[in-house]
Amino acid sequence: MSDRIEIQRLHVECVIGIYPHERECLQPLIVDLTLELDLEGAGANEAIAQTVDYAALSHQVRFILEHGHFRMLETAAVALLRYLLAPPARGEARAQILAAEIRLEKPEALRGAALPAVQMQRSADWVALEREYKPFGEVDVIHETQDVGIYRLCIAPGKEIPMHVHHQMREAELALTSGLQCQGEAVTLGSYRVWGFDVAHEYRNETGDWQSILCIDSPPFIEEDERLVDRPADPVVARTYWENLA
Repeated sequence: MSDRIEIQRLHVECVIGIYPHERECLQPLIVDLTLELDLEGAGANEAIAQTVDYAALSHQVRFILEHGHFRMLETAAVALLRYLLAPPARGEARAQILAAEIRLEKPEALRGAALPAVQMQRSADWVALEREYKPFGEVDVIHETQDVGIYRLCIAPGKEIPMHVHHQMREAELALTSGLQCQGEAVTLGSYRVWGFDVAHEYRNETGDWQSILCIDSPPFIEEDERLVDRPADPVVARTYWENLA
């Protein structure tokens, strides 16, 4: 197998670092990805579901880095590799990535004296996901640190994540599929929403297919902080990276 997709020089502004001043400001990262997968079917059939949509994947990588607030490049690299090499989420139309290499550069860390970078490579059999079963479907635990948890929420046909709020966790969620309803509005692939404290929100899957979202909780998921409420959904702005990819 020698088929590859490369995403080179993806620029991301995010919080990353262990020093106090690094926890308070954005720094640039430059991301290089090399993905190994079988591209023959996509080439023969012109089927996006048999490959990886590099635009969508770039958005997902950017989303994880922006909301992960990682303390080390090594941690960010491990989290991204686990996400990339996990089997596709329920309902997600993409191929399995067989191996991946990632390089993260932090160009401003040494004030131009040198360019620090971390590079890692792993294959898909390195990833063993923990899966939790919920009334709405399944949760795949991608990665957890002391600060953040990265999860995939897979909502079964006809199920819902009922109206709830958080008082301890901040939450950001990006749609991996199209078909959910959130706050009574259609959720489009690649759109994301950021939930602050005491913001009532819900998801409904009224389709006949599984639907999935990528969820980042800060701090990692606290079960008792998933507080059900009986009140209307709060308004929230759905955002997208489509117009802003560097």
